[in-house]
Amino acid sequence: MSEDNTETTTIENSSAMVTDVTSKSATKVRLSADALIQEFEATQQKSDLNDIYVGDTVRVGVRISEGNKERIQPYEGVVIAKRHGGIHETITVRRIFQGIGVERVFMLHSPQVASIKVERRGKVRRAKLFYLRERVGKATRVKQRFDR
Repeated sequence: MSEDNTETTTIENSSAMVTDVTSKSATKVRLSADALIQEFEATQQKSDLNDIYVGDTVRVGVRISEGNKERIQPYEGVVIAKRHGGIHETITVRRIFQGIGVERVFMLHSPQVASIKVERRGKVRRAKLFYLRERVGKATRVKQRFDR
């Protein structure tokens, strides 16, 4: 057996190479596809998001580009569903616009979502509030929660 002075290894600058520190030569080893994907997703995730729960009334700032101008349009409604996790996390927001129910699905970590502000907390006992689709008028209101 030959002795090898390879005790520590480091990953350099999010690249797909592993460099051997103790020896003089650099060995190129490819990271697995899963490790590369997880590393990329970690850099793309937003870290300044508040806790958003189903039943909350939120105001989502959506980036709209018209020609060469860009503006932020607010969209306010009740969160009726949360899906997935990590970078793929989405919320479904429902609002009533001119007497018609409108639902939009927002990816939380998307660059199109500029901001998400919780206007009020809702007190619900369900994970999905799809039953609000059949209700009209004052029946669509969600009780307010004060402890969060």
